[in-house]
Amino acid sequence: MRNILSILALAMLLAVQSLLFAVPAHAQEDGRGPVTGLPMPRFVSMKVDEGYARRGPSSTHRIDWVFQRRNMPLLLVDEYGQWRRVQDREGAGGWMHYSLLSGNRSVIVEPDIVDLYRRPSAQAPVSARLQSGVVAWLGECQDEWCMIEAQGVEGWAPTTALWGVAPEDVGH
Repeated sequence: MRNILSILALAMLLAVQSLLFAVPAHAQEDGRGPVTGLPMPRFVSMKVDEGYARRGPSSTHRIDWVFQRRNMPLLLVDEYGQWRRVQDREGAGGWMHYSLLSGNRSVIVEPDIVDLYRRPSAQAPVSARLQSGVVAWLGECQDEWCMIEAQGVEGWAPTTALWGVAPEDVGH
């Protein structure tokens, strides 16, 4: 009798663990998220000044990373219930509650200095210069250029200078 109770207890423990550490679903075969039906992977931005990235998709999981920059672009790579798995430009990340994220698109300037042009051409007049690490709002993209706006200035920047631009954003 004691062996049967031990086996039942072990079976229940394994069942509970499988629920706690369930492997989230990945993008469907059509490249869309299983929860939202939106394309995956896709870029999103942070709504808040501070957001916790957890090891798994629930508030009971350990915090692995704390993002501390409002409007920062993140790459959304998975979804499970109300949780979204995200990565920053260096690959750091984890699971964040969907309420901390926005579909509004932003980018991060990567080179030391990026010239913003009045038109999508390197021969156009320069309207401003942005430093590395500046977060800017993403507008329309044409060919290899995107219109961005940061700190009250706007202009066209080459897509190669921006992290947060997806291949489908760039028209050919």
